[in-house]
Amino acid sequence: MESIRILVADDEKEIQLLLKKYLQREGYEVDCVNNGEEALNAVRNHSYELIILDIMMPEIDGMEVCRMIRDHTTAPIFMVTAKDDEIDKVLGLSIGADDYITKPFSVKELVARVKAHLRKIYLLNDNNKHKKEKDIIKFQNIKIDVGGHSVCKNDVYINLTVKEFELLKLFANYPGQVFTKSQIFNQVWGDEYLSDDNTVMVHIRRLRKKIEDEPDNPKLIQTIWGIGYKFTGDTI
Repeated sequence: MESIRILVADDEKEIQLLLKKYLQREGYEVDCVNNGEEALNAVRNHSYELIILDIMMPEIDGMEVCRMIRDHTTAPIFMVTAKDDEIDKVLGLSIGADDYITKPFSVKELVARVKAHLRKIYLLNDNNKHKKEKDIIKFQNIKIDVGGHSVCKNDVYINLTVKEFELLKLFANYPGQVFTKSQIFNQVWGDEYLSDDNTVMVHIRRLRKKIEDEPDNPKLIQTIWGIGYKFTGDTI
C-alpha cells in the first residue's frame, strides 16, 4: 500500500511534535505547519489523505482554511480547538469538517479516530478493486458509482466528502428504511461511544444541499420526527 500522508496544522509546537511522533509510529508520513497560510500552501502543493486543523491559528484560522480547501479535497478534515462551544462544532462540521476534538485531548484517542477514518477509506478502495465497473445505483436524476466512488446529478459530477458519500450510499442501499441518528452514526462513523446527533444532522444538511432540488423542502432524505431519517428515492 502507498504511504499515507497527513497534514498537521497547529501553532503549538509541542502539539505538532506529539502528534507527529504518535502518527509516525503508525507508519504515516506527517507534515507540520504553524499557521493557516502555511496550511493552504501545503494543501495546494501536496496531496494528503487526512488533514488536522487547529481552529485558533495565526494568519488564517482553521475554520477559514477548512472552508477554502473543502471544495478541492475530499480528504477527511479534523478540527482541533481549545474551545468547548457547541456552536463552533456545528459550524466546523457545516463547512466541511469530518470530525472534531477539543483540547486538552487524548493523543491516543485522536490517533484512533485517524486510523478509523483512514481504515474506512482504504477498505472501501480495496473492496472497489473487486467490484465491476457497472456497480451503479440510480434513482431519479442521481447516479452513484460505488466502484468509482463518485456521484452525478443530471450527469453533472457532485463533489461529496467521504462521509457524505457513505451517508448517501447507506440511504440508497435501503430505500424506505427509517434509520435512527445512532444507527446512522454507527454505520458511517463506526464508533458507538462517540455517537453525536449534531454530527449526523450537520452532514445530512450538507448532503441535502448537494443532491436535493429544494434542500429546505427535501424529497429524497426525509426527516422522521422523533426517530431519524429515511430515503424515499426509488432506485432503478
